[in-house]
Amino acid sequence: MIIVNTPDLKGRDYEEIEMVAGSIVLSKHIGKDIMAGFKTIVGGEIQGYTEMLIDARTQAVQRMQNRAEQLGADAIVNVRFATSAIMESAAEVVAYGTAIKFK
Repeated sequence: MIIVNTPDLKGRDYEEIEMVAGSIVLSKHIGKDIMAGFKTIVGGEIQGYTEMLIDARTQAVQRMQNRAEQLGADAIVNVRFATSAIMESAAEVVAYGTAIKFK
């Protein structure tokens, strides 16, 4: 499956199927949240949250790809990400794009 953030695939003839999306809500356990609180005092990267968001993006893309495959798509173009805080220490990550089928 080709997954790109460009609006189209140059030189390829295709038809759009529909928008596809994948989302996940993740949170860190209380121990990592306490350590993140300490990190805000001294500054620097909060590695636990960085890892959480990398994992969330990966899973959101996989879910988006699974949906595209269910529709018989060959690729997903114009892929974007959105994030939002659901509650304290929990974030939603959404990956979305347009599923396409090559002619």
